[in-house]
Amino acid sequence: MGFGGAALLLLSLNHRMRILFIGDIFASTGRRLVAEHLPFLRESESVDLTIANAENSAGGFGITPQIAEDLFDLGIHVLTSGNHIWDKREIYDYLSRKPRLLRPANYSPELPGSGMAVVEARNGVQCAVLNLQGRTYMPATDCPFRKADELLASLDPAVKVRFVDFHAEITSEKMAMGWHLDGRVSAMVGTHTHVPTADSRILPRGTAFQTDAGMTGPYDSVIGVEKDVVVRKFLTTLPVRFEAAKGDPQLHGVIVDVEEATGRALAIKRVAIRADGNPG
Repeated sequence: MGFGGAALLLLSLNHRMRILFIGDIFASTGRRLVAEHLPFLRESESVDLTIANAENSAGGFGITPQIAEDLFDLGIHVLTSGNHIWDKREIYDYLSRKPRLLRPANYSPELPGSGMAVVEARNGVQCAVLNLQGRTYMPATDCPFRKADELLASLDPAVKVRFVDFHAEITSEKMAMGWHLDGRVSAMVGTHTHVPTADSRILPRGTAFQTDAGMTGPYDSVIGVEKDVVVRKFLTTLPVRFEAAKGDPQLHGVIVDVEEATGRALAIKRVAIRADGNPG
């Protein structure tokens, strides 16, 4: 490699930033995982922007203002959510006062909160975080595809780094959204199903994609809930009281490298850490 090539490589390396996205934080088990591992993860991976989905962080259903504050205090820049954001009524006023806690943008504009935030990362770069919700097997909302178009059109073009949490049930809807946004956002990562997928990749126009980031919580469970309770529900079809499980805690998410000047994704890798710090 000649001097010019080495200089260009150095320039490129000096102008990339790193985004950490933590999958659905489930109950106290998930919160404890984040508290124990996030500080080391941020420093060892040189993370500039930290985002986490926290809609299940209060006992597995919803989030409270105090839990949101505790998560922000850990160094999380933006908290995203989904259909369970409305489970705790005390969060409604907080949503209006705390723009860094997002609710899906394609809910009615009459509801409190916002589905997009522009924040400054640790490296000083302005970054947009968008939160959308799917419609298949989910509560009725406006079209997430058209809402994404609307939000992106409203953004200052100078904000190049753009991350989307698409909270949806089925893989095809998440994949379709990835293709819809390819080249217009830095990354689109799915949430909601609590099962991490093995399809992390860079789409042709430069958008990092993964169908689902998985859950940060107890994996000795059925998507976070005590497995015996869920099995009984399937066997009997009778109502049961869901309880958050605690066994086999794991933190799951993704790390995305982004070119600051263009917002184009350069790399994406999955994160999986057990409670003891070993890979999940």
